[in-house]
Amino acid sequence: MRVLSLLASAAALIAVPAAAMQHDGHAGHAAAKSGDAIAAAVAAPTRTPANVARDTYRHPAETLAFFGVKPGDTVVELWPGGGWYTEILAPLTKTGGGTLYAVAPWERGLNRIKEWQGAKPDVYGAVKLAEFPNAGANPKVPDGSADVVLTFRNVHNWRSGGAENTANAFRQIFAMLKPGGTLGVAEHRLNESDDSAKEEKSGYLKESTVIALAEAAGFKLAGRSEINANPKDTKDYPKGVWTLPPSLTEGETDRAKYVAIGESDRMTLKFVKPAS
Repeated sequence: MRVLSLLASAAALIAVPAAAMQHDGHAGHAAAKSGDAIAAAVAAPTRTPANVARDTYRHPAETLAFFGVKPGDTVVELWPGGGWYTEILAPLTKTGGGTLYAVAPWERGLNRIKEWQGAKPDVYGAVKLAEFPNAGANPKVPDGSADVVLTFRNVHNWRSGGAENTANAFRQIFAMLKPGGTLGVAEHRLNESDDSAKEEKSGYLKESTVIALAEAAGFKLAGRSEINANPKDTKDYPKGVWTLPPSLTEGETDRAKYVAIGESDRMTLKFVKPAS
């Protein structure tokens, strides 16, 4: 049987055109190089130790690889907050000759990044800052300039601002991407069978909700991953997703229980802007 299997494998290789094999080889080599660069950025000594400790929940190397992020890309990080992913994306794009935009409400949403730029210009000095959603008066990401736009646990915040606010956010994301560009979304995930009313205040959203929002802006779903799934998350807490780490809004009440659950169950969705 082993001989037959080897013969079948050899026949399959012969049947593949040489040009296709060469293309696959180049693609595999490029993917491997990107993976190495992402791994190096995740291991960067400039990362905050407390942030590194959360890699076990956020799987940054696998997540960025799934989204197809390359070190030479123009990458937009939406609402970076405390800069958890910025600590990885800044060295990644710097060493790879890419460009990183950090974009958020102007200017309060960018204060942490601005502090870092002053304190560590060698790491964060090249990060470009822009307003998002953009109202017209402040810097913006130029239309059609981004290879990848990334948002981590932000869609529920936009949605809390209303339907039009959310639709506008997705329209602006669509505009800033190049044709064929990628939108990567990680978001707290509500079960599809749960009451949709839970989406209003819990911090969790259904995958179907996020997909519908993206598709309404013109995106096409390109893939889903369970990289950031957490089956221990019961999603039934009176204070919503913020009950779990890192917020732990219940304080010392049942703290050990929530720490044992870990961070939330998350969807990881990849969308593309159609090339034409």
